[in-house]
Amino acid sequence: MAPEIAMPLPVCLIENRDGQELVINKDAAQILSDITQPVVVVAIVGKYRTGKSYLMNKLAGRSDGFALGSTIQSKTKGIWMWCVPHPSKPGHTLVLLDTEGLGDVEKGDSRNDTWIFSLAVLLSSNLVFNSMGTIDQQAMEQLHYVTELTKRIRLKSSPAEAEDESAEFKRIFPSFTWCVRDFTLILEQDGKEVTEDEYLMNALKLKPGSRKVIKDYNLPRQCIISFFHSHKCFVFDRPASKRKLQRLEELPESELEEEFVEQTQRFCTYVFEDGRVKTLAGGHLISGKLLGHLAVTYVEAIRSGSVPCMENAVLALAEIEYAGAVEDALFKYEAEMGQRVTKFPTETQEEFLYLHREWEEAALKVFFGRSFKDENQKYQHQLKALEVLQGFLLDKKPIEDAIMQADNTLTQKEKEIAEQRSQAEAAERDRQILQENNGRLEQLMEDEKRSYEQHEKMLSEKMEEERRRMIRENDWLIEQKLKEHKASLIAGFKQRTDVLEREIQGLRNQKGRDDKRQISKLPVGPIQNRTPGNSNGKVQLCMSSGSALPHVRE
Repeated sequence: MAPEIAMPLPVCLIENRDGQELVINKDAAQILSDITQPVVVVAIVGKYRTGKSYLMNKLAGRSDGFALGSTIQSKTKGIWMWCVPHPSKPGHTLVLLDTEGLGDVEKGDSRNDTWIFSLAVLLSSNLVFNSMGTIDQQAMEQLHYVTELTKRIRLKSSPAEAEDESAEFKRIFPSFTWCVRDFTLILEQDGKEVTEDEYLMNALKLKPGSRKVIKDYNLPRQCIISFFHSHKCFVFDRPASKRKLQRLEELPESELEEEFVEQTQRFCTYVFEDGRVKTLAGGHLISGKLLGHLAVTYVEAIRSGSVPCMENAVLALAEIEYAGAVEDALFKYEAEMGQRVTKFPTETQEEFLYLHREWEEAALKVFFGRSFKDENQKYQHQLKALEVLQGFLLDKKPIEDAIMQADNTLTQKEKEIAEQRSQAEAAERDRQILQENNGRLEQLMEDEKRSYEQHEKMLSEKMEEERRRMIRENDWLIEQKLKEHKASLIAGFKQRTDVLEREIQGLRNQKGRDDKRQISKLPVGPIQNRTPGNSNGKVQLCMSSGSALPHVRE
């Protein structure tokens, strides 16, 4: 089991230098690189001085940590990170990202606010938007950053595929939770009590019409509905008097308003129990190490003046993981096999090949457990794990000596027998030796064939697992799209309803293809023509391309 990360306090992950330049903090990236567990990433965004840091401290199980501040100045600059053991998901790490307050008047230039918001969306699996008062048009206008996501994030790198990606938004973007602070209204509508979630969904209802003022009204709401796969709302009473708020992080819960304490506990429980693990399209779990690579990739793209492309970032991750998977597999084989043979030399070739089969299988499990994003089996075809592993055998003199130990002893005995016996007996023995050698050759060929078939079987199992995972993800996405379709139908948005119907049908068609898809087999060539060890463990990695997010259309 991976060791739990120990971070007594948050660190800055992405520095915002003078409000002009975003830079990755190498120390923070190193902390992430040491986390091999899957991560649940919660990022909070919103206007400065709205109590974002307080909620993040509570998620960390602390009353302090992220700077709260008690003045009108924003305390958080850039994006700060706190990694803690997940309180309800063993073997997972909770990564908390507290972002710089949006709309800080002291910046003078707020152009990188949108980049902060976009990075929070790209890196998180659960996005929390924090605002004050009520969910009204003013609050929606504070969320104008969401309407610019299509300009700041690309899903694909190929413009040819950019015409209609809306079906993919929900698959890739995080969940959306709106926290309304200092809420003083009664949760009622038309004289009936409503839940917090109903309050949010009512606020997200679209207005019919094509006038510009209506389009401007609908745009942030439509983006929230279309981009994020689930929507949750929490309202919070004022935590304490104004005087006490100035030292909020010092106050015990007994001095806070009882309703506020209960609301905060419900929020934390929801995040702990329902917060999603960060995944890539297709369901591959993201570790802290991969999250760090994503952060570096996205920030470097922004610094270079380009738009972060999610597909390119994922392909880069796949390349990193693939190279690491090969390295891990070889290390597993070399460590176990080398130690076993060195300490306890085998007496026969059969015994050695038995150990080779055992640890080769273990190494392949390591490889397939880590590699991903290989729809066309490009990496697996190029790996040819048998050659890589047997290349290790051919390069290791001690193991060769162990294999030949019994043969050398036998050769000496054969010489003694040849000197003592007649010509006929020597000839008979030569025939027996030739027969034995032929048998050994056949055994080696059979073992190589078995090893390749084992590789093929494990590849098929890996692909089948990924196919089932994609089917489950498509089923979930269809369900989310059906909810959006129902809301659009009720609102009378026929054009949006038609678009959703096409997206849903496309997803169902994809599901049908996945249901029927046969797992392709590796091309097994003639065993005798193959030359184990020639690859020297080297593989060629290929990259593919992808496209840009379209603007949201009605």
